[in-house]
Parts: sequence; structure tokens; C-alpha cells
Amino acid sequence: MKIRSALSRPISAYIASSIRKDAGRAIECQDKVFKELIIKGQLCIYGKAHRFKEFNSYKDFQKHVPLADYEDFRPLIERISTGEKNVLWPGLPIYFAKTSGTTSGMKYIPITRDSISNHLNSARNALFMYMDRTKNYVFADHSMIFLQGSPVLDKKGVIPAGRLSGIVAHHIPAYLQKNRMPSWETNCIEDWETKVDAIVEETLQKRMSLISGIPSWLRMYFEKLVARAGKPVGEIFPDFSLLVYGGVNYEPYRQIIDSLIGRHVDTVELYPASEGFIAYQDEGPGEGLLLNVNSGIFFEFIPADRVDEDFPKRIPLEGVETGIDYAIVLSNNAGLWGYKLGDTVRFVSLNPYRLVVTGRVSQFISAFGEHVIASEVEAALAQACASSGARVNEFTVAPMVNPPKGLPHHQWIIEFGKEPVSIADFAVLIDEDLRKRNTYYDDLVAGHVLEPLHIVSLPKGTFKKYHESKGKLGGQNKVTHLSDSREMAEALIN
Repeated sequence: MKIRSALSRPISAYIASSIRKDAGRAIECQDKVFKELIIKGQLCIYGKAHRFKEFNSYKDFQKHVPLADYEDFRPLIERISTGEKNVLWPGLPIYFAKTSGTTSGMKYIPITRDSISNHLNSARNALFMYMDRTKNYVFADHSMIFLQGSPVLDKKGVIPAGRLSGIVAHHIPAYLQKNRMPSWETNCIEDWETKVDAIVEETLQKRMSLISGIPSWLRMYFEKLVARAGKPVGEIFPDFSLLVYGGVNYEPYRQIIDSLIGRHVDTVELYPASEGFIAYQDEGPGEGLLLNVNSGIFFEFIPADRVDEDFPKRIPLEGVETGIDYAIVLSNNAGLWGYKLGDTVRFVSLNPYRLVVTGRVSQFISAFGEHVIASEVEAALAQACASSGARVNEFTVAPMVNPPKGLPHHQWIIEFGKEPVSIADFAVLIDEDLRKRNTYYDDLVAGHVLEPLHIVSLPKGTFKKYHESKGKLGGQNKVTHLSDSREMAEALIN
């Protein structure tokens, strides 16, 4: 055992013990975070305008702090970008994290000296929890790759700005720099194809033990490795023992990534966002993700079916229940207050608080009243792939409200890595599973309001070409898996 793995044993035990302690007193931690946020918020323009000094309880917060999305904060972000201090949080942010909004165009999310540790420590904590649980310390001795956006920063006004993963690259601790991949020069390559090709060349002869990234990026990297070496990733890297992923649901990618690796490797799931690191896997697969209750974020939740109401009920952590889809609302030490994150989650455990991500508030289909959500279509597709042996590279689903003939239906636009023997039978597998998961959809099909779903099979590379046409090729850009709009569907088909 080398020095890194030897040191990891006591450090992971200490950190894991601290995290489990916090998880066991989650409500107490959230109360502490709330009080700390309000004290700091009192010093700011936003806090003074919303009477933070008069708050005596969470009810006062609910009464005076409105729910908000990015557009509500945009004027304040613009003021901050000019150098105005103490607007949302004391002082100025140290960065803006750039992220694409569904309706807001480019968003600039503040990261402060207080909030940066949330982004840096949470992924680290997930790895230490894995080490403590599995006693696999040896991967720390070999090369690790963190597939991420370019660390090259520009500016929004006077504030340095870049993709979150690129910002984090500036804060990798010194003890990881020696065995961290890719090199700084390769990481700074902007062209996506060129960057992945360079990463393949850099890593091909390394003793890679940990590989991390967004699933779509992992798939591209693995495909190029296999094409270059002519054998599975698991053979190229015999020491490869841990795959870390996050950003989107892994299930639609699991089968094709497993086939590219060619053998079992452990996995750890993360739930990062530019607005804050929400949760991470602390136990084995299928147990849900541990909510980050003591990391500068105060959480509220709105039942997903009430999120569009003018004044929806806001529920603190102690009021959530299992089995209900909630939209996340957060306030944090970067100066976001009552911020609607846009994600929906479902708690699978309340002691400790563990959740699964079920989709985006904006990603659903309810053109006919069915309210089908992302987790349902992703799970139905994964089940159909497992039953048929098919592999899917990418997909999206949209309603066909006025078809040329027949009844309205859901149109599944799929780019297969490996086509099923019969696409018609594959469609039946998906449809039957989806009907079991969503009773509203089942009623509409059974009542002949909708036809069973239709599949359009696209040539390989179509989704890549689509993103290139939008100037969005890269690991930070995520495919919208379902939408009430047909804009993306039509662009892909045409």
C-alpha cells in the first residue's frame, strides 16, 4: 500500500463518521444552516429589502422571501457584475458559474468564498464514503481522470466566469495533482472532438483507476478508447475500479457503458449543480443519494404537481414524505434565496434523508393530461433494453398532437447503438412498462385517446450533429429526454 492509499484509510474513516453524524441530525443541521444564512443575509441589499432582521422563525422567511427563478435574480446579478458589493451576499462572488438555462439563456450563478467549499468538498466526501464502505483505498495510488469543462475563464463584468467543472479545476488539492488527468494543456482545449482525442492519447498508457464525468462524455471517451485500442476499457485499464458519474440520469447510458467497459467496476453517483452540490451516493447502488444537509444550503420542497400554482405550499425538510415528487427550492451561502432549482426529486428514505432525481420541472409530457416524467420514460427504456439486448446512444420524446393519420401519440426519437431485432416489438416493451408506471398514460391508451407510442430510429451521430448545429457539443450539455414542445424533435428528424 502506497502513501496515498495508506493515508486514505484514517481520513476516510474520520470524514465518514462526521457525515453519518450529520445525517443522523439532519433537521438540527438545517436549522443551523438557516440561522447562519439569515445572519449573513441581513448585511446585504437583498436581506434589508426583505426585512431579514425581523425574522424570528422559518414562517417569517416564508412570508417575506418569495419564490424566485433566475430571471428574478438577473437584475441583481447584473449589478454584482459591475462590482457592486453586498447585493445578495457580503462582498463580491469570487466566480460566476456559467450554465445554460432552459428559458433564461446563459445564466451566471454566483460562487462565493463561503460557498466554494460546498462544490469542492462534496465530491471528495462521496469518495471517502466509498472508501470507508468498501475498503477500496488502492485506487488513490494510480491515475484518475476527471472529465470536465475547460478551466479557461472569461469575465462577466469584473467577476471571473466559467463552467463549474472548469472552476473546480482551479482548486484541485496539490496531493491529487500528480496523478490527476488530463493535463492542464489538454483540459484547456475548447474544441470537443480535439479534446477527447487528446485525452485518449494522454491516458491510453496510464494506470487509470478512477474515471469520472457526465455519462454522455464518458460514453464518447470510452468509444474512442475502444476504437483506438481494439479492446474493452476494462482491459485497457486493468486497475480501473471506480466510475464516478453525475449530471444526468445514468440508466439510459448504463447498458452501453457497461458493454464498453466489458467487466464490473464499482460506481458512485453525484448530484452536483451550479447552484449547489445537492447530494451524493453514500451507500451501495439503489439506496438513493444522501442529501447534503450541512453544507451551506437550506432546502425547501414543493409538491411537483403544485409547482405552477401562484402560491404553492413550501415544505421544509422535516415535512417531506417518501414516494412524492418534489421540486427543490434552495437558499444558500452564495446569495440565492428561495431559488427554484428546476429539478424534481423523490425521497426514498427519511432516516437518513436520501433521494432520487426524477427529472426537471420543465421536462415532462402532459399534452393530453398524462404528466409523464423523465424518470418514468428513462426507466421504461432501460427495462426494454435489458429485455431485448438493444443499446441506446441517445433519445428524446415529444407528443405528436396532430399526426398525419391515426390517433395522437408519444413519438420516441431514438439513436440506437445496437438496434433491437424488431423496433415494433421494442416499442411494445417500452409502452407496456410505461403504462405500468403511469396510470394516467395507461388510461389514455386504454381509452383510445392515445395510440401506443411510435419510434423513429435515427442514424448514429444524429444527436451529435444536432448539438453541433446549436453550438452545444460537449460534456456540459445535456440532452432533453422529454418535452411538451416538438422543437427538438422536429430538428432531429429534419
